[in-house]
Amino acid sequence: MKTTSTAIEGVLIIEQNVISDDRGFFLEIWNQKKFNQAVGEEINFVQDNHSHSTKGVLRGLHYQLQNPQGKLVRVVKGTVLDVAVDIRKSSPTFGQHVEIELSAENNGQLWIPTGCAHGFMVISDNADFLYKTTDYYQPEDEHCIQYNDPDLNIDWRINGGIQPILSEKDRQGVVFKDAEHYP
Repeated sequence: MKTTSTAIEGVLIIEQNVISDDRGFFLEIWNQKKFNQAVGEEINFVQDNHSHSTKGVLRGLHYQLQNPQGKLVRVVKGTVLDVAVDIRKSSPTFGQHVEIELSAENNGQLWIPTGCAHGFMVISDNADFLYKTTDYYQPEDEHCIQYNDPDLNIDWRINGGIQPILSEKDRQGVVFKDAEHYP
């Protein structure tokens, strides 16, 4: 397992060792001991989720405050642009974001610790997105920041004026400056 730090403390790009030959490949996608060593703390995942979306679907930017979720995300079919936004007021990178292209071909993973909002945009015809969470989904605790917030200035790779496909809750997201943040 190779980990690469990003501009936001705690957000890590994780690359697994892929063993390939003419039969196909083998990939260890999860190892508790190696993961805990990589992130430098004991992490306990309680829920696995699978999202299937078509091209242009944008999900996010989501987070929970009372039941914060760390997320380990990966794509098993297609390609997404994955984004994490630091919403920790005490962080030197508060309000900054990182983005990474995750795909079935690159087998990359992104670790998004608590204190970050998360979203992704499907840039292939469709995508299957898997993620592990450190706390349970609590709909009453879910918060959403607008994907196109001008202060965040995230380049979602929306070309030609195409409007992303959003859920109703994502359409009702708030701007970053009005959002509730972590301490």
